[in-house]
Amino acid sequence: MRKFPVAVCAATVLGALLGACSSGGDTAAPPNAAAASADSDAIITYNETEPANPLVPGNTTEVGGIGILGALFRGLIEYDAKTAAPRNAVADSITTTDSRVWTIRIKPSWVFQDGTRITAKSFVDAWNYTAYSPNLMGGASYLSHIQGFAQVNNATPDGRQPATLPPARELSGLKIVDDQTFTVTLDAPFSEFGVQLGYAAFFPMPASFFADRKAFEAHPVGNGPFQFVSHTPKQNILVKRFDGFSGERKPKIGGIDFRFYPDLDKAYADVLADKLDVLSFTPWTAAQGNKIEKDLPSSRRIGYKYLGYQAIAFPLFDKRYADTQLRQAISMAIDRPALIKQVFNGARVPADGLVAPNVQGYVANQCGELCTYQPQKAKQLFDATGFQGPITLTSNVDSGNQEWVEVACRSIQQALDHPCVFKPQTTLGAFRESLNNRSIDAVYRTAWVADYPSIENFLNPLFRTNGAANVGQYSNPQVDDLLTRADAAPSQQQAHELYQQAEKLVLQDMQTVPIWFQSATAAWSSRVHDVQPTQFRELDFLTVTVSK
Repeated sequence: MRKFPVAVCAATVLGALLGACSSGGDTAAPPNAAAASADSDAIITYNETEPANPLVPGNTTEVGGIGILGALFRGLIEYDAKTAAPRNAVADSITTTDSRVWTIRIKPSWVFQDGTRITAKSFVDAWNYTAYSPNLMGGASYLSHIQGFAQVNNATPDGRQPATLPPARELSGLKIVDDQTFTVTLDAPFSEFGVQLGYAAFFPMPASFFADRKAFEAHPVGNGPFQFVSHTPKQNILVKRFDGFSGERKPKIGGIDFRFYPDLDKAYADVLADKLDVLSFTPWTAAQGNKIEKDLPSSRRIGYKYLGYQAIAFPLFDKRYADTQLRQAISMAIDRPALIKQVFNGARVPADGLVAPNVQGYVANQCGELCTYQPQKAKQLFDATGFQGPITLTSNVDSGNQEWVEVACRSIQQALDHPCVFKPQTTLGAFRESLNNRSIDAVYRTAWVADYPSIENFLNPLFRTNGAANVGQYSNPQVDDLLTRADAAPSQQQAHELYQQAEKLVLQDMQTVPIWFQSATAAWSSRVHDVQPTQFRELDFLTVTVSK
């Protein structure tokens, strides 16, 4: 029997992905003198993109919402800030003998912020609600491996609910054993299932949510280290420390003011002026001429890599982009090294695939020449397609993306000798809405930050037909078959080989054009200390301290 009595061990679940498993806390830099006399009631200000939807875990899939949910909730497991290695949180143990039937036992001490106890029912009810397609939950497909999903979810490929309701309301694979124990039976063995369980779609939900969803959306109730206080649209979300938090690591601050800046340059200026405490992702302008090194001492900034990539992608529901050669041509028309040098002073790594290098299963150069600058081949392919009208690229401009997308557009125009124009969208929320309702009519900027540390997470949500994050409506039966076989593979090595085959096929189709693997520089105010960015491009809110 595979057991994780102390933690969902990386060495067991993920092989050698992230090294040895540890049940201890994150390793942070030694506290300094200022941190030793920290103000435990201080509210830090932190830049974040505004969530696209109300903060319901099962309906939140974009980075901004996920980041805030990470402060409000804890799942069965959590991930180490530095390494992303999984360890138990609400779970006391997660065991399986065959990767198909899983027994989950939760700790008895955990409570929601309304004082109610967390039980097995808190998870089972939440997962059933998220999976049931009439509830229109964006994260439903994360539960698709659980037995009975097809009977509770009959959503159309574009995520809509048909007039006919599904025949069941509850997943047959979920069984409550007692208050602290439940079992999960999957349709087939899935070795990565245990690693998923720290993601938002698997968070527990209080009874109050099911009694009145609208009231919950107005004032979410979680079980995490911080509790919701208020939301002022287009301005901020305020949370305060939850002193009843049951996790082993406790907050050292009084709360977080998540502020929504219209552009990163203004946020960066406020960090320099000590008006914003933490910016986890500084703008491209800070890298120009090593500006940030002149603006801030090394004690107020840190560079880091995280699990993700930046890309552009094609809305395949728009038939103008149906030709694979068109998509391949645009990819080869982008000079990635030149873009990175111009915009980021060389501080990025050109992407050669769709899986981040710091994830086990990564294979170098999966993309081959399709992710290299080949202007002559690109023009030949493009001219053969007969594409009419300008090539239009679009992105939200509230998270520092306009500049590099415009540079990519100029590279495309120069290589193809064809007009390329940039069409800005004001906010991430508006941008996501246009993708979700399929009103977008341009090649769009996209990015992926891993939900959990697995090669599977870079493929299933994005490229499986009707995947949770497959907003471009990509579909290839061969890819679906490879992913299904990989999910059910008897060993991790066999699974990775199949996932890698799927990645290569997706790259040939080139619906998503990877540009660079993600890295960033975080910066902070003079009063903040012990800053630790995570592998998911957020701040570890449990290490940060504030001087009195």
